[in-house]
Amino acid sequence: MFVLARTITYASIFIGLFVVFVPARLLTWSGIVRPESIGVWQVAGMLVGAGGTFLVLWCVLTFAFVGRGTPAPFDAPRRLVAHGPYRFVRNPMYIGAALILAGAAVFYESAPFIIYTALFLLITHVFVVAYEEPTLLRLFGSEYEDYCGTVRRWRPGRTRGESGSVSGPR
Repeated sequence: MFVLARTITYASIFIGLFVVFVPARLLTWSGIVRPESIGVWQVAGMLVGAGGTFLVLWCVLTFAFVGRGTPAPFDAPRRLVAHGPYRFVRNPMYIGAALILAGAAVFYESAPFIIYTALFLLITHVFVVAYEEPTLLRLFGSEYEDYCGTVRRWRPGRTRGESGSVSGPR
């Protein structure tokens, strides 16, 4: 139960900062206000955002119950998490967060939000390649290398014939 509490705390901080606080400041700074009526774009944005929220929650629960740790770099999982959404793609939590941001961009019909989402994805990619993957390789060794050889970094699906190296593009 303590693992679940730690995981929820980390997820709340991550989501609160990067998916709620910073985007809210962006909206205020850019003068964007909530649309007066709900149209097709707003419904589409809500659906995309809801899908991202579901994915993030699935990831959080998978980390807590399967990995026995959190997604936080300072409280890494005790076991490699290759279940739940991690069976399909190696970084589903970041994808879920990006979907939430993209949903907000569509909802508000906002170019600054689209730019923020793109920057979030770029920074996340650099973080994953420069820090997360080497750390996971050090922690889990050949088990992680095998996982990287079968599950793609960003696109759902299994790899076919790609090397197990975590340094190659995926």
